[in-house]
Amino acid sequence: MHTSVAGLGWGDEGKGKIVDLLCPDFDLVIRYNGGANAGHTVCVADEKFAVHLVPSGVLHPGIVGVIGPGVVVDPLELLGEIDGLAARGVEVADNLKISDRAHVVMPYHKIEDALSEQAASSRERIGTTARGIGPCYADKMRRGGAVRMIDLLKPARLRPRLEANVRFKRAMLKALYGSDGGLEFEAISTDISVAARRLAPYIIDTTSFLAERISAGARLLFEGANGTLLDVDHGTYPYVTSSSTSPAGIAAGAGVPPHLVKRFIGVTKAYATRVGAGPFPTELTDATGERIRVAGHEYGTTTGRPRRCGWFDALAARYSVALSGTTEIALMHLDTLSGFDEVGICTAYRYRGERLETLLADAEALAEVQPVLEMRPGWMGNLREARRFGDLPDAARAYIARIEELLRVRVSIVSVGPDRRQTLVRGESNPEN
Repeated sequence: MHTSVAGLGWGDEGKGKIVDLLCPDFDLVIRYNGGANAGHTVCVADEKFAVHLVPSGVLHPGIVGVIGPGVVVDPLELLGEIDGLAARGVEVADNLKISDRAHVVMPYHKIEDALSEQAASSRERIGTTARGIGPCYADKMRRGGAVRMIDLLKPARLRPRLEANVRFKRAMLKALYGSDGGLEFEAISTDISVAARRLAPYIIDTTSFLAERISAGARLLFEGANGTLLDVDHGTYPYVTSSSTSPAGIAAGAGVPPHLVKRFIGVTKAYATRVGAGPFPTELTDATGERIRVAGHEYGTTTGRPRRCGWFDALAARYSVALSGTTEIALMHLDTLSGFDEVGICTAYRYRGERLETLLADAEALAEVQPVLEMRPGWMGNLREARRFGDLPDAARAYIARIEELLRVRVSIVSVGPDRRQTLVRGESNPEN
């Protein structure tokens, strides 16, 4: 059954581990949104791999990773990632396909991203990763001057377009920010030309490729980047990314029929985290939040920034479940909460004296809400030794049951550590497995 793995929060939920876990049952893993701002961490045979653009599936022999047309590709970052994997014995060759329709993140996009964030007031900063994602998507929508992967295969056409783009960006950046960030056309052209030659073998019409593979009976796994609450249309705007992060983005971002996927796995931590600016109703800015951060090693895969931590937000998660059509949940980092006397679940918000059970569209209003917390008994012990659901402490199982009740979706996977083996898959016939 074609399957989607998507985050239910603000990213960093642990999607890479779930994709890695499921890979043996699939033939292709497809990225359909975002770019190098994503960071998926996978532990294989006691080795840790962090991938940003390359689909997690390439870590498995025989699986093809596909970068769809909805992804924005930084060719220099991608080559660095390919080379880094090769140095560790992971070959990236025929097992990677890049859509010729995907747009290209250029050095001027990253400079624009960084200068824009620096110029914004502290109140207006979004907390971007400065990977050029937003400016690239903006150029895509403006259409004029945008560069796609197919353009890398046509150097005679690409060079004058790049020259015009650099000239325009330098003038624009100087006018807006007083600096062009040191943009040099020849340096950019040389780097892109080298990247184009090396990436040329991977660039194909992935839309037709996927259609052929689907007809041949191949099994597809769609790997979402970021998280549903960062969706440009449905997230906590403007503190969001620039793509459709929920499974709703699969059809357009991968180039497949909307009815294709039937299984939707929503990934969430047993608590909540967020990187960068934006409202975070359950955030803990005290010693408890710091304790969760340290226990969960909560630092960004892409940026290394410390993540903001808080109690599980059932209201926000339920919103994401409904939006994404989640059919089952993978609950991550349950082990991180071991040792707490109490653990909290947010079941509603209070806003200016009113009880709310829906996620507000207004980010400023959402920043004012107070969480209605349900404190539940904690549990002790090292959960990383658990190999069956029945091995978990009673309080941990009761915590999971309460999350299921609030989200109205079954928790089918529970992660109790970073290793593949530290994952509990609950069988339909015997949920204690």
